[in-house]
Amino acid sequence: MTSVANGPGGSGAAGSELRRIHAFLSSFTRRQAERTVEIPGGFAALDDTYRLSRADNHVLVDRPTDPEALPARVEEVLAPLPHRAVYVLDAATAEACAGPLLRAGYTRTAVDLMLHTGPVPELGGAREVDLPALRGPLAASWRRFLPDAGEDVVATLVERRAARRRGADDVRFLASHDEWGEVASWADLYMDPATGVAQIEDLVTAESHLGQGHAGVVLDTALLMAAEAGCTTRFLTALADDWPRRWYERRGFVTVGSVACFERA
Repeated sequence: MTSVANGPGGSGAAGSELRRIHAFLSSFTRRQAERTVEIPGGFAALDDTYRLSRADNHVLVDRPTDPEALPARVEEVLAPLPHRAVYVLDAATAEACAGPLLRAGYTRTAVDLMLHTGPVPELGGAREVDLPALRGPLAASWRRFLPDAGEDVVATLVERRAARRRGADDVRFLASHDEWGEVASWADLYMDPATGVAQIEDLVTAESHLGQGHAGVVLDTALLMAAEAGCTTRFLTALADDWPRRWYERRGFVTVGSVACFERA
């Protein structure tokens, strides 16, 4: 894995880019949330409409905090929910919080933050779509990824995408279609031209269209649109232990940091 920084204290351009990404993630989470509850060192982002979604109901730690006090604070703000989820941006803070959270029964994973450093593609090919066009493909993909999930969970995971419209000044849903007009691959593009930051999120290909190049079309389109909007910092997230990271690296992305994810059922 190519890595150019490990935290906001990283030196030079890499550290600066990571700070910009952290600021964008904090802002997006706040704006997307239906409501927020402040805690020392961060906040709970909550959405009662999608209460089964961890991505829409969690604690984000984006500043220094008291690690020993964190589990109890999380318990208090997430008490009505059937899950607990805590995401920590800064690497040093995540290490300090790991012990108390693990002792409280949490498991830990990591999501890499990958910055695009390659050339901007000259061509795209995907087009912007609305949520209704994605409902069927999204539901099918979630049933594939989570075969044991109930239909209420699947419905939440599909419909929660509507809330993402609130997260940034410019939010687009992009899709590549096959020759018959069927959605083959899709992703979100979140842009904040004022700060020059753009995030590409949830790039997925329908099972029947794997290996046909549609994901590359969507990614190239997102990168081109972001560049045209003046976003010089273009990034995405990828599970640290999953294969897509390698594919992103081949397409000009490098890992500049990671978000620590602590979860408990």
